[in-house]
Amino acid sequence: MAGPVGRRDKNTAQSGRGSRIAVAIVIGILCGGIFAFLYPHGFFSSTQASNFQGRRLAKSILQIGSTTCESSERVNMLRSDLADLSSKNDELKKQVRDLTNKLMAAEQKNGNAEKQVVVVGEPQKAGPFGTVKGIRTNPTVLPDDTVNPRLSKILKKIAVKNELIVALANSNVKEMLEVWFTSIKKVGIPNYLVVALDNGIADFCKENDVPFYTRDPDEDIDSIAKSGGNHAVSGLKFRILREFLQLGYGVLLSDVDIVYLQNPFDHIYRDSDVESMSDGHDNMTAYGYNDVSDDPSMGWARYAHTMRIWVYNSGFFYLRPTVPAIELLDRVADRLSHPPPAWDQAVFNEELFFPSHPGYIGLHASKRTMDRYMFMNSKTLFKQVRKDGDLKKLKPVIVHLNYHPDKLPRMKAVMEFYFNGKQDALEPFPDGSDW
Repeated sequence: MAGPVGRRDKNTAQSGRGSRIAVAIVIGILCGGIFAFLYPHGFFSSTQASNFQGRRLAKSILQIGSTTCESSERVNMLRSDLADLSSKNDELKKQVRDLTNKLMAAEQKNGNAEKQVVVVGEPQKAGPFGTVKGIRTNPTVLPDDTVNPRLSKILKKIAVKNELIVALANSNVKEMLEVWFTSIKKVGIPNYLVVALDNGIADFCKENDVPFYTRDPDEDIDSIAKSGGNHAVSGLKFRILREFLQLGYGVLLSDVDIVYLQNPFDHIYRDSDVESMSDGHDNMTAYGYNDVSDDPSMGWARYAHTMRIWVYNSGFFYLRPTVPAIELLDRVADRLSHPPPAWDQAVFNEELFFPSHPGYIGLHASKRTMDRYMFMNSKTLFKQVRKDGDLKKLKPVIVHLNYHPDKLPRMKAVMEFYFNGKQDALEPFPDGSDW
């Protein structure tokens, strides 16, 4: 019978497969035990693991070190960039100042008043009534030693707080020059300089221990300087003073017919481009007044009001080193170098006071009139002060003998009166001149 035999074969085959599976499991367990015994820490050793972790740590350290170096280099780069930007900023500021000055010059040259807008500082709102004050003091120029290195070296030794008295002299005024520097020495003024216009004055200054300066040869100037009269020499000062201002020094220009009784730098305000003594002989003429002109032919409108002031004296004035002050010197020097012939004091005042009008751009310079009793002209002294008991007690800063031709004897009399106390020293002289 076939049936029972087939079932036995099937059972035998199933039993064989089961045995093989069991054997495989046993072999697997044995292999696992062997590997567990041989490699108790697994296939990868601790050394390998440590090496792997070390490599990762080293890489991290390198990255950190690299980042630190990069950070340090970045800081240095930023510092370098900041220094460069600061330097560029300073240069840009200088360029702005230079361009502003050039703009002012160009606008004045073109005569276009509408374009003359120079911004100083930030725009401001107007304050309450009675509190608004305009800008009165112009900034000083940047000193430029390259203009005249030799003069710059002299001024650094002589000037006090970047200021000094400057006088021009040739041998024609030698005796007055002696009284001039004698009075300066008596007062104890250290910062003064004589611009010697010829060798005789240079030698005279050496002999008397007076600081002096001789200009480099200049054919146009030297011909006037050595042989010219008072007015001709006076006109030179406007050209010569320019270098002093370019070098950054405040200059008190002084003629030599002046006696010093106090240090003038103690009585200067320095709030204007120009401070000058006046030729006025009272408060009205010195400081200005309303003068009424009468024209009867105009009937109801016969009276016209005018503003008047007596001229500034071009023989004694203080200039701050500003662009308007330098422009004043340029304008006066230019006009005096061309015909028609003109008196330097008249030109000085015209350029200083005439306002802008069609065809002309006025000088934008601030000005101050010096105290007429402190900076005294000889008309005030001889017509008023010497005759008044109270005024005679005043001690002026200077006396300028500008109104009288007999300058030397009057200068000596002023010295006697104020320095030596000789009360009648001024009496022999007339109010005016005999000629």
